Amino acid sequence: MKTSHFLLPGIILTLIFSAFAEEKREIPEDLLDDEHFRADTALNEYTVPSIAKVFDELQKISPLAYTSEHLAKHERLPLDRSRLALRLGTLIADGFIAVQTGHPDDVPKIASHLSRYSKALGAGDRIKKHAASLLDHAKAKDLPALKKALAATQRDVERELAGLRDPDLSHLISLGGWLQALESASSAVEKKFDEDRGMILFREDVADYYSESIGSLNPSISRRPHIIKMRTLLQGLRSAMTLEENKTPTLEQVKEVTKVAKELAEIARK
Repeated sequence: MKTSHFLLPGIILTLIFSAFAEEKREIPEDLLDDEHFRADTALNEYTVPSIAKVFDELQKISPLAYTSEHLAKHERLPLDRSRLALRLGTLIADGFIAVQTGHPDDVPKIASHLSRYSKALGAGDRIKKHAASLLDHAKAKDLPALKKALAATQRDVERELAGLRDPDLSHLISLGGWLQALESASSAVEKKFDEDRGMILFREDVADYYSESIGSLNPSISRRPHIIKMRTLLQGLRSAMTLEENKTPTLEQVKEVTKVAKELAEIARK
């Protein structure tokens, strides 16, 4: 068993899968964290990983790959709510990556998009204060506070969606964020490869978790063509991330992970 500790993602937020979910996927053990379980409710049987914890580990891969070019794609909102959720996840991850790479000036634009997406999902009430907070912290270049505000943004969006009985979208937010982070991390490792940095990426259990979990969402979501394609690609990603026992990754294997990660992230941003 590999000893890499790339927590993709990490801190656990509470989620109940919809009434149509047929199975509970076991989250990889090192992704578990009870900090945000809502102990006063019955909504703690099913959980979905947050986007936040990964960025503590991403420091091991620095410098990360980052570009703001794709932010322009967010000017027009998609009509499909599952795509809205995926894009929202990529935006939250973009916020973390922008901060991590020293681009806090991109945060105001990201905050604006976050407000629009949250409102479109019906989860905008809690997000207004977060958008203002993000702008204030970006102006002050307070990077630790920015990270906390981004984590709180995802948490409150998911709480609102749970209240709206639309929790499956919370899972897609998490997936979108993971894919955006993985694309950034794998691109960085490919550019500056060594075996230790490469090992951080190879988490077939996380890819497997997401692959099976999105297949267990409400059929109205899981049967959509882009979700089916993502599940197929995630299964391929799992295979690409699987290493033989006591083996370390090669540059060619990292390139394959990067290729699939980019394709998945592009679908999430589409």
